[in-house]
Amino acid sequence: MSHTAHIRSHRKPRRSASTIAMRAGVAGGVLSTLAVAGASGSANAAEPVTQTLELPTLTADLAAQVAQSADVTQQAAASYQLQAERDAAAAKAAKEAKADLAEAKKKAAEAKKKAEEAERKEAAERASRAAARTTLSASASSDTGSSTGTGSSTSTSTSTATGSAAAVVSFVQAQVGKAYVSGATGPSAYDCSGLVQAAFKQVGISLPRVSQAQSTAGTQVGLDSLQPGDILYWGGAGSAYHVGVYVGGGMFVGAQNSSTGVVEKPLSYDPPSGAVRVL
Repeated sequence: MSHTAHIRSHRKPRRSASTIAMRAGVAGGVLSTLAVAGASGSANAAEPVTQTLELPTLTADLAAQVAQSADVTQQAAASYQLQAERDAAAAKAAKEAKADLAEAKKKAAEAKKKAEEAERKEAAERASRAAARTTLSASASSDTGSSTGTGSSTSTSTSTATGSAAAVVSFVQAQVGKAYVSGATGPSAYDCSGLVQAAFKQVGISLPRVSQAQSTAGTQVGLDSLQPGDILYWGGAGSAYHVGVYVGGGMFVGAQNSSTGVVEKPLSYDPPSGAVRVL
């Protein structure tokens, strides 16, 4: 037996055709994969360049949208501000209207109160005059009886006014028809004492302003001895509430009240309580 009979041969075994084909396929697959990967890598490497070129366009569009949004927001803010100003103006106008209405109601209430007070005062004056007439009638009846018994004259009211008395009579008669206003002294309106004071001022005589003082400004005379220009008064001497001027013929002129104004009436219309002579 040869001395090399048990030593294995170092020669590589021969590869079969199938093995070679399989390895070739694997190699081809690997190369294909590498080729795809390379292509993919090339494509991916080119993509950032494309995106970088499109960024300026996207940025310009975004800026335009932001500017447009800012304009819309500004317009909305201006609209809200205008509406707020209108609401504030309307609220102020409503507040002022409410205040004006309250003031008008207050003035109306005050006017109504004054009218009611004036009406009550006039009613009280009418009542006082009625009471005075009742008293005067009783006194006149008594005086008439006494005068008849003594044969004395009961009236001199038909005397003709002359001089200063004529000027006083002429003045008061010229005021007939004018308005009665409490506190008025002419020339368009009078109260009772204002008319008497103005009449005597025409002849240079200064009388007190109120009826109470005018009823004691001269010499007391009887109602049966009246002369034109005498001052008639209603109520007590020194506490008279009304005055007028005797104009002769049984007539007198006086600023009676707000309803009648200045009138010329017979003594029987509102008989006086007494008379005073200053001329």
